[in-house]
Amino acid sequence: MNIPEVKLGIIAVSRDCFPIALSTQRRKNIVAAYGEGIYECPITVENEKDALAALADVQANGVNALVVFLGNFGPETPETLLCQKFDGPTMYIAAAEGDGDMINGRGDAYCGVLNCSYNLGMRHLKAYIPEYPVGTAEECAQMIKEFVPIARAIVGVKNLKIITFGPRPQDFFACNAPIKGLYELGVEVEENSELDLLVSYKAHAGDPRIPEVIADMQSEMDGKIYPDLLERMAQFELTLLDWAEAHKGARKYVAFADKCWPAFPEQFGFEPCYVNSRLASRGIPVACEVDIYGALSEYIGSCITGDAVTLLDINNSVPQYIYDEDIKGKFDYTIKDTFMGFHCGNTPSCKMCGDCAVKYQLIQNRLLENGGTPDITRGTLEGDIAASDITFYRLQCDSEGNLRSYIAEGEVLPVATRSFGGIGIFAINEMGRFYRHVLIQKRYPHHGAVAFAHCGKALFEVLKYFGVADIAYNQPKSMPYPTENPWG
Repeated sequence: MNIPEVKLGIIAVSRDCFPIALSTQRRKNIVAAYGEGIYECPITVENEKDALAALADVQANGVNALVVFLGNFGPETPETLLCQKFDGPTMYIAAAEGDGDMINGRGDAYCGVLNCSYNLGMRHLKAYIPEYPVGTAEECAQMIKEFVPIARAIVGVKNLKIITFGPRPQDFFACNAPIKGLYELGVEVEENSELDLLVSYKAHAGDPRIPEVIADMQSEMDGKIYPDLLERMAQFELTLLDWAEAHKGARKYVAFADKCWPAFPEQFGFEPCYVNSRLASRGIPVACEVDIYGALSEYIGSCITGDAVTLLDINNSVPQYIYDEDIKGKFDYTIKDTFMGFHCGNTPSCKMCGDCAVKYQLIQNRLLENGGTPDITRGTLEGDIAASDITFYRLQCDSEGNLRSYIAEGEVLPVATRSFGGIGIFAINEMGRFYRHVLIQKRYPHHGAVAFAHCGKALFEVLKYFGVADIAYNQPKSMPYPTENPWG
């Protein structure tokens, strides 16, 4: 409900010294190979007036992500203007030879992409160009399908507002970063006080929608929830949803970064984690501890996968006894490839094992209730995270104001953690080296976003499109990191 719907359109371009029918027919072949879900602009662009007419046509048909197809060499200025004047992500692909004779049926689009790229650079324009952008109709159709999640993330970020409540908690400097990078990406930020949230929460007391939300919570958790907390949590969920709707302003999509301790449970009477997890399952990330870049990272993952995401601490090592009992010899990982990802309880229930339940925050119970019978520290969603492919990643602004990022694909293992919170045992190849020479060396904070799929390829392209120069990943042993000691 909080991510864009991509409406694709394709425009073919043709250099006027090549047969226009070559581009037109090759465009039709791509559309046939792609199937439903792409709008075919009937105008094949040879000149600037054609470009303007084609743009007007796709815009009139609701297109928000554009494919420019070089069916032959292509006209350099008109094809570049399509990107310059289209308000959305633009992809460039080109036709491979082989569907006609090599005299009148040769298009030279392989050559044309070079000049197209040069012209895009001359105008300082951003466009998505696949790793190998030249292909048959079927290959081009597959490239376009891979463009969809990339385009969805680009459209989403450009229309995103991140709403925050409260400053970062004391001694959580890692969650505080310059917001300059957000504005460079086109993201809007609205910063509020915890008091603003409390006032709005109190105004929702007795909201007539509360019973419906309570019923949905009971259904989701199948009774594994504190009955006396339901009204308070439902009231809070409605508070956040109403705030998002009332404050998105000129933007279409929202994410939250909220301060959740220590004052929150004392004033609201519960922990917000379970409610946060429910919003995340709807594509509205709520990052813990006012982690603005964590919220942005989560949102990008939601757009790419079209699925729920979470934000976790890169938290603790896996004990040797658990590794020996449940991992060694069963999975192809060393103990240094593994770690536990944890947070108090913000991971959506759809990504948890079936025995998850709403419980209490043990650490906060020690701090705020002296380890006694939990009351205000209840409200976390606890249990082991279900086994799944994952991508662990983060987009961050460093202390100098530069955007940087990391991406690592791996999995959650089907191994019991024997611990508390929303937690799972994660395995990523060469995690030990990645931990030292990327996460520590480049001073990343302890929060990482988790997408429940292998989506590193699309994430990399999105971050590259946004101009992130430093995109780190878990390099194999054959590729030492610059800071890695060659003697081990």
